[in-house]
Amino acid sequence: MSQDPVLDGYRQSIDNIDAAMIHILAERFRITKAVGAYKAEHGLPASDLAREQRQIDRLRRLAEDARLDPEFSEKFLRFVIQEVIRHHEQAKEK
Repeated sequence: MSQDPVLDGYRQSIDNIDAAMIHILAERFRITKAVGAYKAEHGLPASDLAREQRQIDRLRRLAEDARLDPEFSEKFLRFVIQEVIRHHEQAKEK
């Protein structure tokens, strides 16, 4: 902790948000793991380019509404999607 209570308050809020983001990502990956298992079981492709583009477009709009850089949002989502696809491809190999 610093000697500045205002800065400490901001940092505590950031820490809380970071923890919430980790928990949300963990839940998202639990669900996408189930999707990957379902796709593998039913012989579906690991990726769905049309859905991915719809999600990117939707999240860019949400980012703009939230005054968050849509370029950053897209990069973040593409990173998450790539990881999900990697997991789905692994599920197909099992």
